[in-house]
Amino acid sequence: MRQRLAILGSTGSIGRQTLDVVAAYPDLFEVRTLTAATNWELLCRQAVEFDADSVVIADKSLYGNVKEALAGTMIKVFAGEESLEHVAASSEVDTVVVALVGFAGLFPTVSAIKHSKKIALANKETLVVAGEHVTRLSREHHAPIVPVDSEHSAIFQSLAGEDTRAIDKLILTASGGPFRDYTSQMLESVTPQQALAHPSWVMGRKITIDSATLMNKGFEVIEARWLFGVDPSAIEVAVHPGSVVHSMVQFVDGAVKAQLGTPDMRLPIQYALTFPDRLPMSGCRLSFDDLTLSFSRPDTERFPCLELAYESMRRGGNAPCVVNAANEVAVAAFLEGRIGFMQIPRMLKVCLDKIDFIVAPSLDDYRECDKVTREYAESLI
Repeated sequence: MRQRLAILGSTGSIGRQTLDVVAAYPDLFEVRTLTAATNWELLCRQAVEFDADSVVIADKSLYGNVKEALAGTMIKVFAGEESLEHVAASSEVDTVVVALVGFAGLFPTVSAIKHSKKIALANKETLVVAGEHVTRLSREHHAPIVPVDSEHSAIFQSLAGEDTRAIDKLILTASGGPFRDYTSQMLESVTPQQALAHPSWVMGRKITIDSATLMNKGFEVIEARWLFGVDPSAIEVAVHPGSVVHSMVQFVDGAVKAQLGTPDMRLPIQYALTFPDRLPMSGCRLSFDDLTLSFSRPDTERFPCLELAYESMRRGGNAPCVVNAANEVAVAAFLEGRIGFMQIPRMLKVCLDKIDFIVAPSLDDYRECDKVTREYAESLI
């Protein structure tokens, strides 16, 4: 039987590459639902090409456009964020690929987990904001979460066949982004165009900025804490400009296992969908001719977002939710030219210190915290 997929965020970078994997193995996968935030034209083309059963356009104002474009087909059209939760829970779906950006991924993921779906998770904010809730629900509903992020996939692959109690520490690698050699003074004047020029990976705009500030790596640290059940003190970051080693696990006996490969997101996507099997995939192969590997510690003085992520993780409660919401507002403002690059961490620090702390937030608390933090962050601009 073919694996029936709902791809939430099909028009983004991860979503499009997921469809590349589906196209390579049409006998293994069946697309049931595709969703997009605003890119309705591409959504409609994808739905027709992959013979989807339904689509969701999150922006309700675009419902008419989608409905008209798909007139004459059997494809069902839904709109609104609540529809994302509905399709994620559908009995016609086996696996939900969560490729949504930001906080928007949390509640559809929770809905899918409560209906015991397999989750291929590319939305790190789900675990950043509510990792304790989400992982508990995953256990209760026997809904496996398989990571899609290259770093977490690398750790997941390195742990295959291992006892997780033997983990000494996790080492997440970071390319360092386009500004790893910049001075603090130079960072004050960088532009969005410079920040979007990532040296290794082709990603969406928001995650590319997060990579440049190292906020993305901070979020990945929090995500790893929940995915693999390790203490925050057992997670380290190593700057590795070559982007060849995607992450490593050090065990209690001193052995280190790593996953290496070219920077191609189709590999972790395909592995998440086909685990525990490995299937052939076209593309470049890693060459060991003249290969050199270099690693260094991240500079949290020049890139304070990473330390802010650690700080929020140590505080716990709703602190990571605050940092995530403030970051989404700050990154959007930077891309729009409303604030400078180094104002991003400054905004995050103010929000982390000013927003009311909740020790044991509920899912409703997370929703309210996200709303309040966004409003406060906007007031700082």
